[in-house]
Amino acid sequence: MKILIDARLYGLENAGLGRYLVNLIDELANIDKKNRYVLLLRKKYFKELSVPENWEKVLVDFRHYSFIEQIRLPRIISKHKPSITHFPHFNVPVFFKGKYIVTIHDILMHKQKGRNATTLSAPLYYLKKIGYHRVFRKAVCGSEKIIVPSNFVKKELIDYYGLEKSKITVTYEGVDTNIVSKGKKENIFKKYNISSPYFIYAGNAYPHKNLKRVVEAMVLLNEEVDKKVLFVMTSARNVFTKKLRETIKKAKADKYIKLLGFVPDHDLGVLFKHSTAFIFPSLSEGFGLPGMEAIRAGTLVLASDIPVFKEVYKDSVSYFNPFDFSSMTKAMKNTMAMSIKEREKRIAINQNYIKRYSWATMAKQTLKVYENSVSV
Repeated sequence: MKILIDARLYGLENAGLGRYLVNLIDELANIDKKNRYVLLLRKKYFKELSVPENWEKVLVDFRHYSFIEQIRLPRIISKHKPSITHFPHFNVPVFFKGKYIVTIHDILMHKQKGRNATTLSAPLYYLKKIGYHRVFRKAVCGSEKIIVPSNFVKKELIDYYGLEKSKITVTYEGVDTNIVSKGKKENIFKKYNISSPYFIYAGNAYPHKNLKRVVEAMVLLNEEVDKKVLFVMTSARNVFTKKLRETIKKAKADKYIKLLGFVPDHDLGVLFKHSTAFIFPSLSEGFGLPGMEAIRAGTLVLASDIPVFKEVYKDSVSYFNPFDFSSMTKAMKNTMAMSIKEREKRIAINQNYIKRYSWATMAKQTLKVYENSVSV
């Protein structure tokens, strides 16, 4: 069997999608020496990534969601004649004719209305929205199988598109072993100019991440406690972090918020471990990797009371109402008041809980999907 994977979003700079691809490819390389693989990569990782003998790298250095992708990508894939193609995101070219599976991480864009989540002009935004829905429908309806990271996303797809349950496979994601606490706390604090106590968030600053309410919660928290508490956010800098800075300024919260930009895993583990807790305020997610990574590094997690977090995290996190910043503040205060003994006990229990999530298991399940799709 010849498996082609569109890995143009490979790399941690590409957030959750990039981490998904890094771990999927690493684990498949470990467990599958029989099948042949073709990886489509952009220039950086085409040069840097080493692959086993049964893997081939192909340079495809054009971006996602582009017109050139729609035209050139089907030709490139057809040239390699794969038994099955895996698109790890919904952007399957509309005119692609081959056999494929697709990973759908969420249907967040289906729910977002209006222009708060875009930087485009109104005409371009609505044109893009139409294109998005057409491409997405092609991706899910034309696929042999669909992979999703949670039963929550599976149900959403079934409800929205009327798909058969048997077409969709849930492969829970895993926890990276790289995100551990290595390095001296003092050195990392000095490097990023932070101090305890602080709460932390890692991820992008898109509107659905609900960070505006965290800013409001931090202002209220600092009014109610007798010591300064920081909110530390690690995120690649873009137009949405710029908008968040404006929100922070309007709320007069500058002295409480630290926007660090991208932070490598070896530093992130230290920042996680020494935080009071990781804040996960999202209004919608497909799985929720960052919270898992924070638990593994050795901290507590405070999360939105939404169905997908209830499915994935169960009782290993403390929940708050994501629409009420005072509910966030209350959760933060309760965590700050926790005894050291109780905190250590909860962290240990939570770390044991997340052992059920494994990238190796995810890769084995994905390989089975490949095999079943080809045999159809």
